[in-house]
Amino acid sequence: MRILVILGHPGPGSFNHAIAEAATSQLAGMGHEVRFHDLCAENFDPNLPAGEISRDAQLPPAIEEHCRDLAEAEGIIVIHPNWWGAPPAVIKGWIDRVFRPEVAYRFIDGDGGEGVPVGLLKARTALVFHTANTSSDREIEAFGDPLDNIWRKCVFGLSGVTGVRRRTFAIVCTSTPEQREAWLKEVRETVKEAFGGG
Repeated sequence: MRILVILGHPGPGSFNHAIAEAATSQLAGMGHEVRFHDLCAENFDPNLPAGEISRDAQLPPAIEEHCRDLAEAEGIIVIHPNWWGAPPAVIKGWIDRVFRPEVAYRFIDGDGGEGVPVGLLKARTALVFHTANTSSDREIEAFGDPLDNIWRKCVFGLSGVTGVRRRTFAIVCTSTPEQREAWLKEVRETVKEAFGGG
């Protein structure tokens, strides 16, 4: 199975990186083909240029590669911190530039772009692991769980991915090594459950 893993955190020693390592090593151990992109390490430019907006735009090779990896993925894992109730700019820019028409979605004939698109992604399962320094209860009570709207409803929901699971690991800034190890074990178990392996 081809699994796309996207990491969006600028700090090489971050817990997000530890999550990515746990997820990719679990996938590899299960025999999956893993396409891993550490967006910050790749210096992924999150700015969508005007020239890329049209459906038939000529894309830079790096964006073509990301589009191909997304289109061919049979499963997707996204890892990022929760900053201001949203993913970091590099993740948002990845969505803007890679979840393109005719890659992630298309509008039906006669729809000029005002309707609800038809999702095109092959993947039916997506996992979103994110970290936070706000408790999940407070996040929901105070802000209404904005990341659920972004991932489940807006991004994956409109791209044809129906099985979306999110897990928030919080509170990271006060977590102990033992807590982090338990979280990484949960990551591995969640990946195994989502993508087979007995």
